[in-house]
Amino acid sequence: MSTATKLPPAILLMGPTASGKTAVAMELTRRFPVELISVDSAQVFRDMNIGTAKPDAATLREFPHHLIDLISPEESYSAARFCTDALVAMADITARGKVPLLVGGTMLYFKALLEGLADLPQACPKTRADIDLQADAHGWPAVHAALAKVDPETAARLHPTDAQRIQRALEVFQLAGRPMSALLAESKNQLPPYDFLSLGLLPAERSILHERIAQRYDAMLSAGLEGEVERLRAKYQLNLNLPSMRCVGYRQIWEVQDGLAPRTEMRDRGIFATRQLAKRQITWMGNTLKPEIFDCLAPEASDRIIERVAVMLRRNITE
Repeated sequence: MSTATKLPPAILLMGPTASGKTAVAMELTRRFPVELISVDSAQVFRDMNIGTAKPDAATLREFPHHLIDLISPEESYSAARFCTDALVAMADITARGKVPLLVGGTMLYFKALLEGLADLPQACPKTRADIDLQADAHGWPAVHAALAKVDPETAARLHPTDAQRIQRALEVFQLAGRPMSALLAESKNQLPPYDFLSLGLLPAERSILHERIAQRYDAMLSAGLEGEVERLRAKYQLNLNLPSMRCVGYRQIWEVQDGLAPRTEMRDRGIFATRQLAKRQITWMGNTLKPEIFDCLAPEASDRIIERVAVMLRRNITE
């Protein structure tokens, strides 16, 4: 690769909850000229510290993180805003001669950064209702056939009865006047100018990860997670439909506090929800993001990742 076209390096470290990402990230920070960027849709909220496993003040002083404590729990944060904020932070880090190290478990954010975000029109209730009427009258396979005439590429990857995705693809075409496949292709031509190294932490034994999740949730409860939810509800105008209160752990405690679920089930419901989150994160990594995988349960995992990063950075310097 010529000097004129060489891209600056950036490291992505992803993994399910309780896989040990933070510990590995801090070790990388000790070894290399990297700066941390949080990829966590829950840690962007101020005052949500215990349930999001946010690093404490002492840790943040030693290992500063970008994109933590950005907004009020009353607000919403999106993948599009993450990309904007992350790219600003990455440009600043690179300009200072350091390497961005993006760490977290919000896989949608990683995907948006790596693949770009298409400028798709927002949902239109009337358009969706019209498409539903077509489906009621003729069936979803017929609507799928109609989609195939205007967007054959999208239709080819959808099952004829995949109502939700067929509806969205046809809606996009009707609102934008262009196929969804064309809009998505354009977004991929506007990818960030970085040489990405994607690393993933996954457990060889899922049952051990489940044990870690239970231990961590117990630690959160002992640290005062219930009280944190009470303080949040007293300080802010919140409801269960807000993204902040849909975060794993917070919703389950809210439901107990409001008598919507029995207190005896609070711990089990919180642990179950966290395990389901981990399952979705693992699926994202395996099916979509496909990073280089390291067994987070292996004693040598951190050393192997350090070695991999060292190789990448040496190559970037010498090329």
